[in-house]
Amino acid sequence: MQNERTQNRIVAILSDVILILYFLFALFPLVWMVLVSLKSGPELFTTKFIFTPTIENYVAILFGDARAAAGVVARQEFPRNFMNSLIASSGAVLISLVVGVPAAYALARYKFRGKEDLAFTFLSFRFAPELVVIIPLSVIYRQLGLYDTYFGIMWVYQLVTLPLLIWVLRSYFEDISPDIEQAAMIDGYSWWHVFFKILMPLVRPGLAAAALLAFIFAWNNFMFPLVLGGSNVQTVTVASLGYISSAQGFFNRMAAASVLASLPQIILALSIQRYLIRGLSFGAVKG
Repeated sequence: MQNERTQNRIVAILSDVILILYFLFALFPLVWMVLVSLKSGPELFTTKFIFTPTIENYVAILFGDARAAAGVVARQEFPRNFMNSLIASSGAVLISLVVGVPAAYALARYKFRGKEDLAFTFLSFRFAPELVVIIPLSVIYRQLGLYDTYFGIMWVYQLVTLPLLIWVLRSYFEDISPDIEQAAMIDGYSWWHVFFKILMPLVRPGLAAAALLAFIFAWNNFMFPLVLGGSNVQTVTVASLGYISSAQGFFNRMAAASVLASLPQIILALSIQRYLIRGLSFGAVKG
């Protein structure tokens, strides 16, 4: 009995050690990005973990570079690009919520001809490579005047955010018994009251998880804002290319911009962590 307990304890310790090592391995790129963002120019291409950290890269991308006359890349308009990404991604998620929540409910509750084909069509938008649709979209956007506009970027982001939100929320609505709605309607509540006061609180974890994932995918998208956006709505993913020139690559400033660009996603994930964990794990164990 004692030997069995010792073996189980050894196995548990080894499992924890393996998980910690894998965690460090997976986290290392992020740690290295932060370290590079704190390095000065002479230390940029060294692999030392011990160096004199500096915040000059963050100051340069946020407030401009006073050494522009010396041949260093000047202000990259990062704050404006950051706001462009925030507006476009938030607007895209808001549009997806307005359209996707009723669509997910309809696909979960109503039976009509071609329902599964329609659901798969939504999902196929997520499967389609962006390079397949980017050229015709570019022509259409220029003809309709949507090129380099916030609404144009928000609209094309629906190819990324809407299918994800519909399919996640559809499973949530399907897991809720229709008897709950019928019982509430028998008590005299209208359908709108039942939907907003009863169903929406029940799917709140899935709504939070789907909205966060949609925001992350929209925020990290590169191809659509690169081709369909210009200087007016340039996002942080596209603006990061400005730190690489033909003469030199300012990778420390690119790393600093990447660190700042990841903050909204981290803050959102931490703020709705309770709903996120519940939303991603809901329905994993049934019966």
